[in-house]
Amino acid sequence: MPGPLVVNDSVVIPDAELVWRFSRSSGPGGQGVNTTDSRVELTFDVSATTALSEPLRARALDRLGAPTITIAASEHRSQLRNREAAEQRLAQRIREAIAPPPKRRRPTKPSRGAVERRIAAKKLRSDVKRLRRDL
Repeated sequence: MPGPLVVNDSVVIPDAELVWRFSRSSGPGGQGVNTTDSRVELTFDVSATTALSEPLRARALDRLGAPTITIAASEHRSQLRNREAAEQRLAQRIREAIAPPPKRRRPTKPSRGAVERRIAAKKLRSDVKRLRRDL
């Protein structure tokens, strides 16, 4: 599993920038649960990375709100699967943090015909209710 973490086509995080910690996981596991370190914590320092360009790093720091990301995974019984889960979650968080901002909405106003149709429908509905009331 060691190796660079591929975030997208242009961003690859070197293995040296990822910090792994292993501990005993809670939950099911049979006899081996008390002896295996299957829980995984993956820490990545966004502020010190060389994998992101300066604009991407600034965008990520602004969106994440913290200089480091820590991902914990303990949902699987094996350490290998928890490592894979942590890597996938970290890559997803970084993809979301460096994604370009959405396009700004260009304000529009309804056409004159649309406004007239809406008003006509309101008047028709008003007439229906008024006629019911007079009975």
